[in-house]
Amino acid sequence: MSQNQSSPSPVTRTLGLTGVTVNAMALIAPGAFLWITYQLQASATAPDGGSVASDMWAGIVCALILAFLTALSYAELARLYPEAGFGSCYYFAERAFLDRERKEHHKWARLAKIVTGWAAHLFYWVYPGVMVAMMATLIGYMYTQFTGGTLSNAALTIIAVVFAAVTGYIAYRGVSGSTLTAFMINVIQLITLIGFSAVAIAYRMLNPQQATQWAFSNAWDVLRPHSLQGVLIQSTLAILILVGFESCTAFAAEAKNPKRDIPRAVIISLVIQGLFAYLFEYFAASFMVNEKLVGTVTSGTTTSTVTGMAAAGASSAPMGDMAILLGNSVLGGIGFGLMISIAVTVGLAILGTTLSCLNTAVRVSYAMAQDEEMPEILNALHGRFATPHRAVWVLVAVSALIAAVGVRSVVGLTGIALASNLGTFVLYGLTCLWTIIAFSHRQEFSFVKHGVVPVLGLLANLAMLAAIVYLYIIGNSDSQSEAYICFAIAGAWALVSLAYVIVKSRRTGRVLVGAPQAQ
Repeated sequence: MSQNQSSPSPVTRTLGLTGVTVNAMALIAPGAFLWITYQLQASATAPDGGSVASDMWAGIVCALILAFLTALSYAELARLYPEAGFGSCYYFAERAFLDRERKEHHKWARLAKIVTGWAAHLFYWVYPGVMVAMMATLIGYMYTQFTGGTLSNAALTIIAVVFAAVTGYIAYRGVSGSTLTAFMINVIQLITLIGFSAVAIAYRMLNPQQATQWAFSNAWDVLRPHSLQGVLIQSTLAILILVGFESCTAFAAEAKNPKRDIPRAVIISLVIQGLFAYLFEYFAASFMVNEKLVGTVTSGTTTSTVTGMAAAGASSAPMGDMAILLGNSVLGGIGFGLMISIAVTVGLAILGTTLSCLNTAVRVSYAMAQDEEMPEILNALHGRFATPHRAVWVLVAVSALIAAVGVRSVVGLTGIALASNLGTFVLYGLTCLWTIIAFSHRQEFSFVKHGVVPVLGLLANLAMLAAIVYLYIIGNSDSQSEAYICFAIAGAWALVSLAYVIVKSRRTGRVLVGAPQAQ
């Protein structure tokens, strides 16, 4: 058994269903992502250079199907292993093999949990850096709106470092404070975005003649898929806005009733944020885009004006530009004030998202360090706050470094987002596989819940992995640069992980594939 489960823990069980759900919802933050990823999705192109922005909504639906298939697998594993503690998917991977009656299966336990841990860290340790970069980008946009100037990359990097440190300090203080912060942020951003979406739809429906070139001809044009390639490309980006439903599985040690509440929280968080919030908000935003949304594109020494969806792809904050347009057109000229108000809620949402992922990441790292699969520095709980405080500050430093890449350009931001997404697809695919293995020999095995659902989830995640590799490598120069950043981060982490496992195995005499040592 994992060492982190056999040792007494000073962690206090304070989280009920609401607390667990809120921590998961904070990572799936629709306020943050509608503002900061709409640009990435609006500027996405096919390998031939053609825009695939028209498949944005369909791509989110595709990613949402994948997310639900994976969420159901996480829920089943969380129900089966309520004692997982901080380990989450890492613990699930080990127990899926150790709980089997046939001893020859036990030899795969260590390999399974190490591979799962690698994928979890590629996802959870890169993702906060993506969010830190997005906060810096948001502040840079606000600076431009107020002053007309532009912040340098150095200034944006400094902002990223400060934000990472502030978020780290909140995480260091403990999960109770994080939960309260996440709850308030969720309420504020959902109310704000429902209002924004309603006004966006009214903008077009009440006076359809106010524009001559709508990005989509009608509501169905927003919803329908336009090309398989476009849907796949959009899906590889859209998963970034949906991940997080599984984060609450790392709070089993802090949940009052983990067997009951964590499986429910996994599904509830995805239903509220993904199924309702995102689909409604992305529809509304796309439905209102027309030629009155104006932006500029600079190529070398030449600057040109673009409109509509091209302007959304060129802006660092297209939702901010939409808010200005809506406020001036529908709400009596309050566009700038509306944009500022929404920007504040977005900033809070980014804080909540970053905090939630950081909390999840360091708990998985703590569990692995307890098993001596990661450096001992990560294996420490703070005496007063009962948080993995050393892991928190290490992750703060890593997040600042990753953000320094993301703030340089939309290519850098997309590249680090793809690296996180690559880890997501690997982790989610493995979790579906562990679900099949964990239940295949049990009396409670269900053909649908433990067979059909995880198999489809595994296939969907493999398809997304293949899409990232294929579509971005054969794409244009920007797409290839994004792929290079993605695979450089993933490859570097793989090499570091492999080197650590080899050195540690030689020192301890543990084998990667073989009978587990008695604890």
